[in-house]
Amino acid sequence: MTGGPESAVLPPSLRVALGLVAALAALVVLVFGITYADDSEPGAVDARIWAVVDGTGPPWRHLAVVTDFLGEPVGAVLVVAAVVTGCLLLRRPRAAVFVVTGAGLTVGTTTLLKPVVGRTIHGDNLSYPSGHTAFLTAVALMVSLLAAGRLGLGRAVGTAFVLAAGLVAGAAMGWAQVALGSHYATDTLGGWCTALAVLPVSAWLVDRTADRLADRTTAGRRTNPPTGEPTPVGRSATDTVPGRGRRRL
Repeated sequence: MTGGPESAVLPPSLRVALGLVAALAALVVLVFGITYADDSEPGAVDARIWAVVDGTGPPWRHLAVVTDFLGEPVGAVLVVAAVVTGCLLLRRPRAAVFVVTGAGLTVGTTTLLKPVVGRTIHGDNLSYPSGHTAFLTAVALMVSLLAAGRLGLGRAVGTAFVLAAGLVAGAAMGWAQVALGSHYATDTLGGWCTALAVLPVSAWLVDRTADRLADRTTAGRRTNPPTGEPTPVGRSATDTVPGRGRRRL
């Protein structure tokens, strides 16, 4: 993982904008978490949305099942493995680390939040925030971040590009979760915002760690230069100096 702005997984031009987005998203997750804490019924908005998408038949239900699979353990591993492989083929090891770290932190955050909030669906199934929605949104955000950095997109275009990718992925998985009856709509919104809150922080941590490791490696090379300089022509390593005995050069 080499340092330098060109290899950063969080492009410098997007840091401020995505930092503000992350803060706002974290606030939404907190507010929704407090609002639906220990709840087991859909809210008014949830009920309206559920009435529209519930009972979806073929072929849309098949599409929802396929989309849902991408957030299941096996599907998630395959998705992450595919993206990591692409990063390694492009010789972007830092990006590969970012994909694994970002996905892990996002899913881990939703897993920790669920028992804290305590919202349930269909009995005792913890539902807030939606881990499936958070995961697919995180993958879309990571891929779009890497693409924005590689294409050199500016602040406005880059931010819009990243958020649009996250919105499309989050909406697709959110629709699938509600259509299959696995989550309330507000659960999926919470999952989407969780990814928006976690990913910029994950990217910053990966960049900072990678840059520090690169700086230490560079400093080590400077303070420990290679030894074994060649002996000057015509003199041996133990030439004799008159009056002083043998001296090692």
